[in-house]
Amino acid sequence: MIKGLTITPPVLGRISIGGIKESNGKRLPVKDDQFTITSQVQNKDGWVNHPLDEKLRKNKTDKLRQIPVRMLFNDPELNLRAEYTLFDRQTGRPLCVGDGEQCQRRTNNGVEQLPCPSPDRCPLAKGGACKPYGRLYVNLSEDDELGTFVFRTTGFNSIRTLAARLSYFSAVSGNKLSCLPLQLTLRGKSTTQSYRTPIYYVDLTLRDWVTLKEAVQQAGAIDKELKEHGFDQDALEEAAKRGYVNSSFEIDSDGLLDMAEEFYPMETDDPSDTPAQTNEIASDASIIAQGLRQSVTQVK
Repeated sequence: MIKGLTITPPVLGRISIGGIKESNGKRLPVKDDQFTITSQVQNKDGWVNHPLDEKLRKNKTDKLRQIPVRMLFNDPELNLRAEYTLFDRQTGRPLCVGDGEQCQRRTNNGVEQLPCPSPDRCPLAKGGACKPYGRLYVNLSEDDELGTFVFRTTGFNSIRTLAARLSYFSAVSGNKLSCLPLQLTLRGKSTTQSYRTPIYYVDLTLRDWVTLKEAVQQAGAIDKELKEHGFDQDALEEAAKRGYVNSSFEIDSDGLLDMAEEFYPMETDDPSDTPAQTNEIASDASIIAQGLRQSVTQVK
């Protein structure tokens, strides 16, 4: 295995609730109130929609706010990766990745492990340069049961909610998270910091019309059937762990410049964005830090 190459789950496309638009000669991030499922191909208008995007909408005018998904792994931390990340906004290269306790930082002496005080107390994080960066890998297609679509976010609300849901569903199902019938659900809320405008975040719920009792029973039956057919879930999870820790910076290098442009913009035309995000980071950073501990170093 080539060292320094992060081996992430195979990605077939992206799930987003926003994107980039050009305004007055500037490319700026924009929010949305629905999901969009895209391929890995871009044209002059942006990312090309994946065929699943149209398939999951009842008609072309409907907004996509729920997506049926399956988790690839039973371990919640293999499905959701999250850490504080400081990117070079010009190149998209990660400069510092930390968990609120320790960080891996590029210096003149190479990659060093240093204390991570979290963004609200780190001098390098001024101006929103360092944010929580989460990646949720989910399976959408029965045609490729090991392929994933990735939802990327720098929002505390989505990261916190997804981490909690994954942990809870794993616990109540007896560590059979990969066998549960789940769906991504888009939710909105307003706060004083958002100037009463809606903030959208992603939740993970059971699919409609499925009770928790039914879901747990189904998961047990599916897990038993897979084992009878020789499917080794434990070996799959061990392979994923080895891939994640194969490099110092556990971040897929593919498309990082586009990601930095969307999630780490230099400036914005929306005056409500910066105050709301800054206030949320300042108030929540110390709470979130405990939940982002094992993403930079080796998964236990």
